[in-house]
Amino acid sequence: MFVFVLQILRFVISYSHMKNYDFESLNDEQKKALLETDGVVLVTAGAGSGKTRLLTHRICYLLEHGVSPYSILAITFTNKATNEMKERVKAMCNCNIWISTFHSMCVRILRENIDFLDGYNKNFTIIAEADRDKIIKDILKEHNLDDAEKDKVSTHLDNIKNKGLDIEEYFSALEEFQHNKDLKIYKRICEEYEEHLHKNNALDFDDLLNKTLFLFLNYRSVLHKYADRFQYILVDEFQDTNLVQYKLIRLMCSEHGNLFVVGDEDQCIYSWRGANFHNIFNLKKDFDNVKVFKLERNYRSTKNILKLANNVISNNHERLDKNLWTDKEDGEGPVVYSAFDERDEALFVAKTISDLISEGFSYDDFAVLMRVNALSRPLEEGMMAFGIPYKLYGGFKFYDRAEIRMILSYLSIFVNEKDEISLLKIINFPKRGIGDVAMQKLQEEAGQEMLLSYLLSERFKFSKYFPKLEKFVQNIRTLKEELGKISIFDFVKKVVRVFGIEEAYAGKDEEAINKLGNIDSLLAGVQEYEKDNEGATLSDYLAEVMLKTDTDQIQENGVVTLSTIHSVKGLEFRVVFVVGLEEGIFPLSRATYSNSEMEEERRLMYVAITRAEERIYLSYTAKRYMYGKSNFQAPSRFLSELGIVDKKRTKIVSNDFVQAEKKEVFDSGFMPGDIVSHARFGIGKILSISDDGLVADIDFHDIGKKSLMLNMAKLEKLEVEDE
Repeated sequence: MFVFVLQILRFVISYSHMKNYDFESLNDEQKKALLETDGVVLVTAGAGSGKTRLLTHRICYLLEHGVSPYSILAITFTNKATNEMKERVKAMCNCNIWISTFHSMCVRILRENIDFLDGYNKNFTIIAEADRDKIIKDILKEHNLDDAEKDKVSTHLDNIKNKGLDIEEYFSALEEFQHNKDLKIYKRICEEYEEHLHKNNALDFDDLLNKTLFLFLNYRSVLHKYADRFQYILVDEFQDTNLVQYKLIRLMCSEHGNLFVVGDEDQCIYSWRGANFHNIFNLKKDFDNVKVFKLERNYRSTKNILKLANNVISNNHERLDKNLWTDKEDGEGPVVYSAFDERDEALFVAKTISDLISEGFSYDDFAVLMRVNALSRPLEEGMMAFGIPYKLYGGFKFYDRAEIRMILSYLSIFVNEKDEISLLKIINFPKRGIGDVAMQKLQEEAGQEMLLSYLLSERFKFSKYFPKLEKFVQNIRTLKEELGKISIFDFVKKVVRVFGIEEAYAGKDEEAINKLGNIDSLLAGVQEYEKDNEGATLSDYLAEVMLKTDTDQIQENGVVTLSTIHSVKGLEFRVVFVVGLEEGIFPLSRATYSNSEMEEERRLMYVAITRAEERIYLSYTAKRYMYGKSNFQAPSRFLSELGIVDKKRTKIVSNDFVQAEKKEVFDSGFMPGDIVSHARFGIGKILSISDDGLVADIDFHDIGKKSLMLNMAKLEKLEVEDE
């Protein structure tokens, strides 16, 4: 009787959470997946197929059926996705669920449990990528090695951490296969890097995952606390998990076995940072009775756009069979623009946006996507020429800017007294007459004591450097007393004022104005964070901002988005431009020699196309100035794979596609059908010439078909007598 009453009570409580939960709004495939509440469920969800809707509805469905909010964990891959899911669940279910990215989840677990690891405490610092690079360079310098070795060391560290290995076993395995004398020194540098972080109570981004995994594997009570708590675990973007993340998921669902993952191997574009879409296939091997569902209905794009996406991704072999479809209209045909050069391409993009704005589109309806950030300069100039407001993403992150990093370093020493990485950065900023030699002497004076503890000690008053640092030390003492007694916003504002950070950037030039504007923006962000996170500490804030990315704010109102493709994954725009569709740029030249890399480039193309809702524009140039020189370009192979041009990549093959008007056409004097002679290739016949007049496909008698640039190839036209 008691159990029955308890079940009724749970139902009443859970039902009271429901506000806007509408099961009938899901399509049939989504419903089938949703209803499988127990065991392991894999949903392969194509782009724009409503996976966020499915995940949020599943959470509400579990709540409706008596599952406690405390027992549900949802893991996403971006802060933007996390916030969106939280808002949707709150609106639909009026409930707070633990929803976070992998890294944020691990920070929370480590704050509660890192004391198990000797030498660490909950106030650990999360170091930025730039700090990691500097530490490695400093260690290389100590070993009299060149900075050029940094990339090799970084690669070893990435391999170690992405696979969840320790340094010893990683290098032992390497030494079995290669007898490289450098391996010993690389191993030592990796060890010293880890020792340096340990001494500073600091973790890099990969450590957040690895230290959590270490705790789970070596302290069963820690694992049990979370594996027992989370009866149901949901994971978004499962194709982007690396090996460590996959292991974390397996361990966390080890007690209840209820795992619901949504992924799309066609959108795995982060292999370079350890993402392994094979985890989708591994799931079916590592768990019993995995139920698989497929979402192919697209709610985002028109039929013409989906046709492009399906065409290009069908050329990949390592994928599950999916074919996106929609009941939307055909929509506008894709537009292809063959530009003369990068300036011509940029002006075409800007003019098209300007024309569409006059038709009623808004600036934030547009995204201009590029494979590499190096293409951005002419595009920015094009935007400025037409007076179009824009913002560039995929470049320098806001929290990586020097003035912002400096403030964060100041804040860090108040949270983590062991953080000498930050202390050494700020001790002579603004200038206090403490150069490299003085810093080294101070560390020698401190001996085994942490440097900050030494500076705050009585014995430092006898140092010759005390007069230079007296005010600096006194300010630290005073502010330490205020930490926790005043708001985070007031504390940060005081740090900026007391240490003279704004004065250090004073000036009337544009750079100084921008830096001061960035500081104001940081302070506004602190105020907003504190408002949204009642009871949060300075330590919480620092962890939050270290995990932020510049792309969290993409699609700001009133600006066109200029971005790398990687940065817009998960977003959608009414109109998308994909620029720089040339061999060597997109796909990158290195992918030519690797099937796996070429498939990743193709997935990037698929992601770019599926960002578009209504219209898509594709452009390439005949020549492009990059990396200090001008090169003639060949159109990307993806244009033929999309079904837009034939295999010769020279002409449009379907009336569904629109060729944009050309501004300039090169007149070589040759025509298809001409017989020509080449000094190296011999005699041949011109089969076709590209629309811009620059590229000819020629069938040479001796070697077969070749494509040549008509403005460079020294061809001689041969007169052929009529028979």
